[in-house]
Amino acid sequence: MKKLIALILLLPALLFAEVKNLNISSFEKLKQNGIPVIDIRTPQEWKETGIIDKSHTVMFFRPNGSYDVKDFLNRLHALGIDKEKPFILVCRSASRTRMVGNFLSEKLGYRNVYHLSGGILNWKRHGKPLKPYLQ
Repeated sequence: MKKLIALILLLPALLFAEVKNLNISSFEKLKQNGIPVIDIRTPQEWKETGIIDKSHTVMFFRPNGSYDVKDFLNRLHALGIDKEKPFILVCRSASRTRMVGNFLSEKLGYRNVYHLSGGILNWKRHGKPLKPYLQ
């Protein structure tokens, strides 16, 4: 009986895995295969550092810390992203993408959410190119 209860409690975690970490090499491979990259930072951050080529800028947290999940999801859907299609989240250091990715996976049922481990800071540390953000 204890095993059955444990299985029932673990089932949601098994069905909807957490956001998956990507190192630089894995990130580049998925990106080259056409997996969309969603940069969730703020416009000010995009301007300061630039963005990864061909990434989509879709802010999640506003500079004041607030957010609008419905607007974010609408913008993902406008890019053709749904609960089954894989996509990669990017932020400054990967803390926001881990939080947002886990929320999308665990609470909303998105099955293929990835994020760049270490975020843009990691990308820059590896000498990878960034292009200027143009509104």
